[in-house]
Amino acid sequence: MSEDHKNVYLSALFAGAGAALGVDLALFPLDTLTTRLQSARGFSKTGGFKHVYKGIGPQTIGSAPEAALFFLTYESFKYYVEPRVDSDVLPLVYMTAATAGEIVGCLIGAPVEVVKQRRQTSTNTKHTSLRIFMHAVKSEGLIKGLYRGYGSMLIQEIPFSLIQFPVLEYLKKVYRVSFKNNVPLDSWDVANCGSVAAAFAAIATTPLDVAKTRVMLADKKIATDTIRTVLKQIYNEKGFKGLFAGFTPRVMLATIGAYVFFGTYDLSKNFCNDYLLNPDPTVNW
Repeated sequence: MSEDHKNVYLSALFAGAGAALGVDLALFPLDTLTTRLQSARGFSKTGGFKHVYKGIGPQTIGSAPEAALFFLTYESFKYYVEPRVDSDVLPLVYMTAATAGEIVGCLIGAPVEVVKQRRQTSTNTKHTSLRIFMHAVKSEGLIKGLYRGYGSMLIQEIPFSLIQFPVLEYLKKVYRVSFKNNVPLDSWDVANCGSVAAAFAAIATTPLDVAKTRVMLADKKIATDTIRTVLKQIYNEKGFKGLFAGFTPRVMLATIGAYVFFGTYDLSKNFCNDYLLNPDPTVNW
């Protein structure tokens, strides 16, 4: 493996893990409010505005490795394929890279999401994240209990990324050419592009996120339903309003989170490349 290849892997791991952990910890209350608004039991019965950091434990443990795996896959795919294809097909490259990244990242993300969302919507103080984890494994089995929402998570996350990353790369290119005289973007420029791209993706995929939340919180019977069935049930119960439950905090979370995330990711990647992997020998540490 060449030094360039190794640097791509290590910078993606380092930057993805650091950025995800920071954003998830800072904006976790918005995630909790979104989950409660999307719950079939209703906002107030699942805790309302109280204890908005419930479920932070599994999120803290899982967010860093999930993001690290995603960006390791995404950046590696781009590194190998991008130079070998015409510019016309680059959006397809970004979409494929993002899809592969989600498939890998959700292997960690799905179990974390199951435990986290059940903790967020539980009003029983004895239901700790560990107890929820053990109950899911004991009552439903390791795979069915913790990966019940893997498929629905992919159905929500992949369309989100299919929109977000091509839009992000396009905005970065336009911004660089139109406003930066084709010089590399600063991290805050990347943050602006990421924020706009995430807003579009969040708006378009909110119904899928609502369905994913219902599947992960549901009992065994409902958990076997398809996304299409769950979406139909939600529409029959509450109409379009139900399909867009949690819309405001979700879009806020995506927009603010992406601004912080992509800005931090770019800054961390540059720091890793410039100072850790390729240190300047003239700099006295």
